[in-house]
Amino acid sequence: MNAVVDPFERTLLPLREADLDAVLLVERAAYEFPWTRGNFTDSLRAGYDMQVLWGSCGARSELVGYFIAMIGVDEMHLLNLTVSPAHQGRGHARFMLDALGRLARRRHALQLWLEVRVSNVRARRLYERYGFADIGCRRGYYPAAGGTREDAVMMSLPLVAGALS
Repeated sequence: MNAVVDPFERTLLPLREADLDAVLLVERAAYEFPWTRGNFTDSLRAGYDMQVLWGSCGARSELVGYFIAMIGVDEMHLLNLTVSPAHQGRGHARFMLDALGRLARRRHALQLWLEVRVSNVRARRLYERYGFADIGCRRGYYPAAGGTREDAVMMSLPLVAGALS
């Protein structure tokens, strides 16, 4: 029997201040309006759940992505989930969503929430395939080109026992 082994290994670890330079490189590569270092350091200081996904192939290791989530009463709010443009389309976002779901259930959240740009069709499709549903719109939520604002689609996913292994 021949088994195909993917040589790319993933490791999800708590995001540390020492990771911020690598995180900012990915953030800036992925978004026209990226989070600032201050946004990340404020999230660290606030104690948000922050995880960084490292990938390795042989001796080489690199930052693949990260997520930041905030726990609330019976819910968890996903603030940022980013995969490096060089690593998109390989299941890393879903891998992190699975980890987020487990984390949310451990923290006794009953629901996951997020906002996503109306124009980010790829992310919206990922979230829909994952089970998130559109529940509303936040008008002018995101900065956009030319000093304008872009709407956000609000999405929610109920967490039930056994879901999001």
